[in-house]
Amino acid sequence: MAEEEAKKATAPKKAGRLYCKAIFTGYKRGLRNQHESIALLKIDGVFKKKETEFYLGKRCAYVYKARNKTACPGHEKASKIRVIWGKVTRPHGTSGAVRAKFRRNLPAAAMGRRIRVMMYPSRS
Repeated sequence: MAEEEAKKATAPKKAGRLYCKAIFTGYKRGLRNQHESIALLKIDGVFKKKETEFYLGKRCAYVYKARNKTACPGHEKASKIRVIWGKVTRPHGTSGAVRAKFRRNLPAAAMGRRIRVMMYPSRS
């Protein structure tokens, strides 16, 4: 009994999230044209253009599962998990949305799905 309590006390704490949650709402578009190279993201807890300033330049990642396993550099085992990396570039409108450019354009199936906005790099 005492051993179990000792194990619980010395167990390392699990690290928290190092990213903010966001939703991929769609592509930048006009009335007739759509620009797939620019994604629009709605970040949780951001409701004004001024609040988006902190997130400009931050890295963002779309994490998804693919059908086939592939080897990833730095990992021993092959994995189905893939990532498309991008960067928050500027605000979009006045209600807290941001524009982001990804290395490969996000697929349309990603609309409404979760994007991770990392807390790095720091601009200060």
